Amino acid sequence: MSQSTSEIRILPLAGSHDVLTEVLRNGAREMLARAIEAEVAAWIDDHAHLKDETGRRQVVRNGSHPERTILTGLGPIDVKQPRVQDRRPPESRETFTPAVLPPYLRRTKSLDELIPWLYLKGISTGDFPEALKAILGPDAPGLSANTVTRLKSAWEEEHRTWSQRSLKGKQYVYVWADGVHFNIRLEEGRQCILVLMGATADGKKELIAIADGYRESEQSWKELLLDCKARGLEVEPHLAIGDGALGFWKAMRQVWDTTKEQRCWVHKTANVLDKLPKGSQPKAKGMLHEIYLAESRENAVKAFDLFVKTYEAKYPKATECLSKDRDVLLTFYDFPAEQWLHIRTTNPIESTFSTVRLRHNKTKGSGSRTACLTMVYKLMESASKSWRSLNGSELLREVIAGVIFEDGVKKTTAA
Repeated sequence: MSQSTSEIRILPLAGSHDVLTEVLRNGAREMLARAIEAEVAAWIDDHAHLKDETGRRQVVRNGSHPERTILTGLGPIDVKQPRVQDRRPPESRETFTPAVLPPYLRRTKSLDELIPWLYLKGISTGDFPEALKAILGPDAPGLSANTVTRLKSAWEEEHRTWSQRSLKGKQYVYVWADGVHFNIRLEEGRQCILVLMGATADGKKELIAIADGYRESEQSWKELLLDCKARGLEVEPHLAIGDGALGFWKAMRQVWDTTKEQRCWVHKTANVLDKLPKGSQPKAKGMLHEIYLAESRENAVKAFDLFVKTYEAKYPKATECLSKDRDVLLTFYDFPAEQWLHIRTTNPIESTFSTVRLRHNKTKGSGSRTACLTMVYKLMESASKSWRSLNGSELLREVIAGVIFEDGVKKTTAA
């Protein structure tokens, strides 16, 4: 067989994507129309018993409202809402509003979520119309750079309201604390955002507080913790996880005097390795892993001592950095082993901030401290929707009840 007949290519029809989109859009329009008609019919049937003296129904169909355009993920869809007339006296009348088509709706909820998602992922305000046209098509109305500007103002108010919400009745078994620094384009210096995240009694992670702090000072953290307490957070966490450099620890002891401390192993590993030559770092990193991955506190202590003996002669700063936090680096052994993965580090916060830093880097820093704080809040709120519960969540009830865990296992009392 000749080479000329060995390959056949089928090219897509020109404009096939637009045809498919139009088919889907028409289908969505028909489904929406049917849903509204069904609601209207049910509403009128429910009011069929309402009649005047001559037996005429008081609630009836009366044409349609003017057509309006709803912007959806499939592009703009034109819809008509049936008009319902209620002939009863004004004080007795009811207004029909279909659940699938709220009054004044101009775009679907998915688009309301798409707009902040695009902005927060790095699309600049000026590029917004072009990005939306690429997604929704050139006919997408009512979306511009001004849309983002209005949204940012709304987010600021949303953050203020959220920051003042009541925490009464809340209980967090574990809390993670961290401070993240950002550059501010229009103001001098850097901004430190203080973040407090918690694990509830059923194992769900929640954002507790986000505040603008002065560096990571004791006073800034104390103000944040006292504010949480004033808003109703009265039950102290059983464990707090954070970086050893935080002013958080001094502040915590003044506000939560029964909470145990756990230093973050990711931060500690980075700090120790920074005090060793690059050639020694791979082996040292492996030895540090052997400490916090040990199955028991006894084995962790042995690995700890081995690291110190190996490096203290040549690199005393590295071993001092590790040794000064020996006890609070191993606190996690007093809690369920299923949850060690979550409580050895501040990764629940750090992993979320990777998204925040992406936006920050693309925009070369926020314009103001308020804008930066709002951006962090909105991104973390968005990320929180995908946070998974803690492993062994059912064991948190036992932690709350004061059950003692030894090397991650519930301690049984001898008969």
